[in-house]
Amino acid sequence: MKLLKWLSVADRFAKAYLDERLAPLGINSSQHIYLLKVCDHPGISQDSLLDSVYIHPSNMVRMVASLEKKGFLTRTPCEQDKRTWQLYPTQRALDISGQIRAACAETERALMDGLSPETQAEFQAVLAGVGRRMAEAQGVVRKGDEFDER
Repeated sequence: MKLLKWLSVADRFAKAYLDERLAPLGINSSQHIYLLKVCDHPGISQDSLLDSVYIHPSNMVRMVASLEKKGFLTRTPCEQDKRTWQLYPTQRALDISGQIRAACAETERALMDGLSPETQAEFQAVLAGVGRRMAEAQGVVRKGDEFDER
């Protein structure tokens, strides 16, 4: 139970720390990953975005709708499959993407403060492996599937 406790504690406080830094930009720690993925991959399909963030589809639909309502992204029907959407960043999103990355980097520095570079790399690798195994256990990712560790 200690592992679950400390994963939960680290998650809560990291999100609160990041929320403080993102609030002036009009987004929160739950939204930043979507926004950065769309900024990095303009025109990404909603399905591809879902495959890279490992959450329930209904949560992603709500998040995309919220970001669209706030003016951070736009959706257009996919030419090849009218049942899905392509997502594009607005200029507003592109204008703050650097600040989002800086806030994320600052949060990661706070999380890793006091750890050697070797320990940081090992921790990230172990945590990515744990994340993958839990995604596999939940059926979100199958063994052998690509897993975005960024």
